[in-house]
Amino acid sequence: MNGLLLPYYWKIAGRILALAGIVMLVLYLVFDFRFTMPVFAIVSSFLETRIFVTFRTNFADELILILLISGFGLMVFSKEKEESENLNSLREKAMFKATILNNILLLCTVLFVYGSGFLAILVLNMISLLIFYLIFFYVLKGKMKSSGIISDGL
Repeated sequence: MNGLLLPYYWKIAGRILALAGIVMLVLYLVFDFRFTMPVFAIVSSFLETRIFVTFRTNFADELILILLISGFGLMVFSKEKEESENLNSLREKAMFKATILNNILLLCTVLFVYGSGFLAILVLNMISLLIFYLIFFYVLKGKMKSSGIISDGL
């Protein structure tokens, strides 16, 4: 597994990107932040469906998602400062639990949420698996530290 992970410094870059995405999300939700620019779309379906078109749109929501997905993704797929064999099993357990929780969230969404709320949760689902993984991984890692299985240097 370690050969597939990015070096640790990418985790730091991921934290910076995720933090920037969270700050922009707050600005977007609280202050209605807008960032209009021309974009190229393979498919655009607003009032009419168009293919391979360029138009001006609010790019803030796309920028926020790019920052959050890339930031959390870098955090998930980067090594820890100090790696050990125990961390590989923690990664597997965390991903398993995160996948189960994410699927439960999706099933409940399909059953109980309709309309624009459903679309909002589908957008949230783009980053929820990564967030659930990070939560489970660091909780499991904290439990292993407190039990003495891994050192405090991690």
